[in-house]
Amino acid sequence: MERTIFEEEHLHFRDAVRRFVEKEVVPNREAWEAQGRVDRSLFTAAGQAGLLGIAAPEAHGGGGMTDFRYNAIISECLAEADVLSAGLGLSLQADIALPYLLHLATEEQQARWLPGAISGETILALAMSEPGAGSDVAGIATTARLDGDHYVVDGAKTFITNGQNADLIITAVKTDPSERHKGISLLVIEADRDGFSRGRKLAKVGQHAADTSELFFDGVRVPVDNRLGEEGTGFYAMMGNLAQERLSIAVQAVAQAERSVATSVEYATQRQAFGSPIGSFQHIRFTLAELQTQVDVARTYVDRLLMDFVEGRLSDVDAAKAKWWTTELCQQIVDKCVQVHGGYGYMAEYPVARAWVDSRIQTIYGGTTEIMKEIIGRSMGL
Repeated sequence: MERTIFEEEHLHFRDAVRRFVEKEVVPNREAWEAQGRVDRSLFTAAGQAGLLGIAAPEAHGGGGMTDFRYNAIISECLAEADVLSAGLGLSLQADIALPYLLHLATEEQQARWLPGAISGETILALAMSEPGAGSDVAGIATTARLDGDHYVVDGAKTFITNGQNADLIITAVKTDPSERHKGISLLVIEADRDGFSRGRKLAKVGQHAADTSELFFDGVRVPVDNRLGEEGTGFYAMMGNLAQERLSIAVQAVAQAERSVATSVEYATQRQAFGSPIGSFQHIRFTLAELQTQVDVARTYVDRLLMDFVEGRLSDVDAAKAKWWTTELCQQIVDKCVQVHGGYGYMAEYPVARAWVDSRIQTIYGGTTEIMKEIIGRSMGL
């Protein structure tokens, strides 16, 4: 379907991102998947290309454009080139972590942290999840005890994207362990502080080029000046940024589903069985017709929400709807695309096989499908 949400400058930007992805990401995909993380050079290259700080102030080297369509284009180009996994760290930096510095940091903090984050010389991570607390963010156990003009941080985080590469970790901590939601604060912790250590680079089922790690804090002293916002407001700050995070995941899910359908159509026109292309068989033809229709519906839906977000109308509930529905749909579509490919769909060298394992986590991170439905159900007065 023709998309109507983009203007001429977005189309030029898409062309530039495609060139960047083809030059900087595609040739390195296999090597990065083998080593379990991308090279730091990807972040500096993305910074030079202007991909990491689109919404950041020009005074700090950013683009000064609060238009999330540009971020969406980056995710779509990564999916189109079958390197969404390798680009996940870039999306984490630009779509999910950077907004905390844009919306919560003081002018002095922004002057310290934004230039490096925008140039890619400083890699960001967001540390919320813990071994005993995932979707229940209020249940985190990492503590930050005030000691003079420093906090002393103790605890552990897990499933942290960019964990091995990160220079700055935006960390959710309990400054008041007697409270749940009101006891959480956010600290920006430099990775070179004494007492901070990186644990395992976690071996995952999919998204092999995306660095996912354990992090440990053992008496880490962090200046009070590194706190984002007021003490006790961290939970609400995190909830305020989740709409953008969930929209970003929805964009990636639709783009991955779209890419899988396109590769399946191409495969069905080339693969021969019983003397004919398999796409000429009614079952395959009908299956692909259904999948293409589902992708078109999802694309139209997410495009509408993209514009709602750009225009300041996207609600947390609508973001939750988009997140659960598109990620569940992506899994269903990719699974059927694997079936269309037959045995080749199970071979790791085929894009559809990588999409199959990579997309599974989408219904979990950023809030599980069950949590999304809980948010929606409560908004209905249930």
